[in-house]
Formats: sequence, structure tokens, C-alpha cells
Amino acid sequence: MTLELLEVTSLDWTFWGRRDQKSRRLPPWWTWLVLGGRGAGKTRTGAEWVRGMALGLEPFADAPVGRIALVGETQAQVRDVMIEGVSGLMAIHHRWEKPIWSPSLRRLEWGNGAIAQVFTAEDPEGLRGPQFGAAWLDELAKWPNVQETWDMLQLGLRLGDRPRQVVTTTPRPLPLIKRLLGDPRVAVSRAATSANRFNLAKDFVDSITRAYGGTRLGRQELEGEIVEESADALWTRDLIEASREPSAPGLARIVVAVDPPASSSRRADSCGLIVAGIDRDGVGHVLDDGTIAGARPHEWAARAVALYQRHEADVLVVEINQGGEMATSVIREVDGSVPVTAVRATRGKYLRAEPVAALYAQGRVRHAGRFPALEDEMCDFGPGGLSSGRSPDRLDALVWALTHLMLAPRGRPRIRGM
Repeated sequence: MTLELLEVTSLDWTFWGRRDQKSRRLPPWWTWLVLGGRGAGKTRTGAEWVRGMALGLEPFADAPVGRIALVGETQAQVRDVMIEGVSGLMAIHHRWEKPIWSPSLRRLEWGNGAIAQVFTAEDPEGLRGPQFGAAWLDELAKWPNVQETWDMLQLGLRLGDRPRQVVTTTPRPLPLIKRLLGDPRVAVSRAATSANRFNLAKDFVDSITRAYGGTRLGRQELEGEIVEESADALWTRDLIEASREPSAPGLARIVVAVDPPASSSRRADSCGLIVAGIDRDGVGHVLDDGTIAGARPHEWAARAVALYQRHEADVLVVEINQGGEMATSVIREVDGSVPVTAVRATRGKYLRAEPVAALYAQGRVRHAGRFPALEDEMCDFGPGGLSSGRSPDRLDALVWALTHLMLAPRGRPRIRGM
């Protein structure tokens, strides 16, 4: 294989690019939102798109786009990542098509006359006046003046029959990103860091996953998820992260709390199943989330018993408001030797959860591992419940478990008034 053919093959994006990295023709879109974790290949995706637009390559464009905006957080970020970076514009072109980069003019110019100009979110007014047929916006979630810069750019996207833009970013729960996700004219693609592991340093993905997997930071920066947090929630992400521990110490008692669904239908709510314990210093430790969705009573009862046995628990704490005595009887049908303590709620979910949230604020509860689905409910649960309107099944079970272990009057077998 000649060196020239090797170069052509190594830069053939139609061969090397993943499906989530390739421009979409259908359905029609005016913005392509590329959400991804660190190292997921977002920069290469944006750079290849700009190259295709500037050179008029299929499937990116039918003809070259003459004026393109490159917008980043700072001028240094545009230069070091979008243009001169290892996956930037200067690196992905063949020798014979590579544009000329003029740092003093802050622009790239291709041999066919196409020009890409550099702008930054530090200076939204810099976008007032110029006009474009395409734009690449990198790491939008990090921008200062994000809405002002966005607005100025949209007013300048007015050349050609169909001006378009690609946004490459690690997501954050910004109002602008949420609006884009809800816009039917926006094409969305997603990729986690692990999707690009073959182009990353050896063992990098494994080491960072061990360090950050399941945490708020990991879900945002590695998985490319938008991690929500309600302003009036009883728990915050920072509070939960501060409670994290690699494993629990020796425990004095362990319980499995069961929050059964209101119906036996497979379309019913999930059955909340949380395992927690308390050590000899009175600190609570959340050990496991075994919540099961769409299960019949005998199925979630079997799961509860299995958790009881696996963790060598002392008792199953079962909320009986919804299913009455059925909830406890179905567990006894699975294994009659398992001790069951029935609890009944006489106050609303928020009032029951407040004392447990206070335990976290006092540093008296630890999470022995990572429980993303449970922690999502905790950080979304406010006076009005979950923002989705669904039942907080995992959170309910957590409240029952920690209430039984840490807040129930000593010597009382049942938790009442909670």
C-alpha cells in the first residue's frame, strides 16, 4: 500500500466514523445536537462535518458552503481543540485539501474559497454583522453568555437555501439544551466515552469508570447524560456525593424495605426494594437497590426474599397501605421463615421523607456504592413529588428502611405515623 493510499484510507470518515458521528440527511433538521462524554469523539464529529460542508462532500452538502462560523468557549479553546487539536480541522484533511489557517485573522480558508471564521462566547457581539451558511458550536454547555451568543449566531445563519449548525457538547441541564432536545427540527445523537475506547489510551476507560462510574460527574462527563436536579428537592447531588463510601463497615442490623406497587398489573409502578443497615455508631448505610419494574406480586416477593438472604438481613420492612395484608402474605408464600414487619403510612410522602433527608444533612447516612436510579429520584423529589408525576418507589423504600433503622422508637415493631 502506497503512503498516499494509506493516508486516504486512514482519513476515510465514511469508513471509520461511527453511525452516531455521521451527518443525518433525514429527517430534515436545522441543528444537529451531538451529546457525548469526554473523549467520545465529539470534536472529530464536528470537524468532519465542517470539512464536508466546506468542500461540498456527500452526504454533508450538495455544494460547498462558503461561510462557516466556528464558535467555542474562548479563542484558545477554538484554536487548540477545534482547529489545531488532534481531532481538529487541520488534522483531518488530506494534504492536498488542507485549508490555510491564519491565526491573526482568526480564519481558515480552503482552496475553493470557503472560509470559516472564529468566534467566542466571551464576545457575543462579535457575531453581530457576519452571516453564515453553516456553524459548528463546540462545548456549548460550558459557554459564558450562552443565550446571548446563541441568539447572535442564529440571527447570522441566513446564507443559502438551508443554513445548518452542529452542536458538539458534553451535556448539562441548561434551559437551552433542554429546548433543543424538545425541538422536532433538531437531530440528536448520543455517545458515551466507552464508544470511542479504541481511540483512547490503554486502560483509560476502565480506570475512569472505576473512579467515576455512576456518580453525577461520571454520568455527565462519561455517559453524556443530562443529570437533573430539582431546585426544591430534599436532596442535592453534592450532598449525596459527600455521603459516598466504597463499602460499608460491619453492621449491627440490616433490613430490606419493600414498597409494593398499588396494582398487580405489569403496567403498575415499580416495587421499591432497598437494602440498608446501621453500624454500632448509629450511622446508616445504603447497601443495595433491587427495585423491580413490571413484576407480579410473587416476582417482587421472590426478589425481596433473595435480597434478604444475600445480605443476611434481619427483617423485611413492608409498607401495607396499597396492598394491605396481601403484601405480607405473598412474601410468606415465597418463604414463610422470613421475618416481616408491616408499616403503614399516615402522612404524605414528603413529610415522611423530611426526617430522613435531615439524617443525610447531618452526615449520618452513607451510600456504599452508586445507585443512579435511586439518587435521581432523591434529587428530583420535592413538595410536589417527582417532576415526571410517577411514584417515587425507590425513594419510598429508602425512607422506610432508614426510618425503621434510625428513627423508629426503640422497642416498637411497627412504624406508625410515618
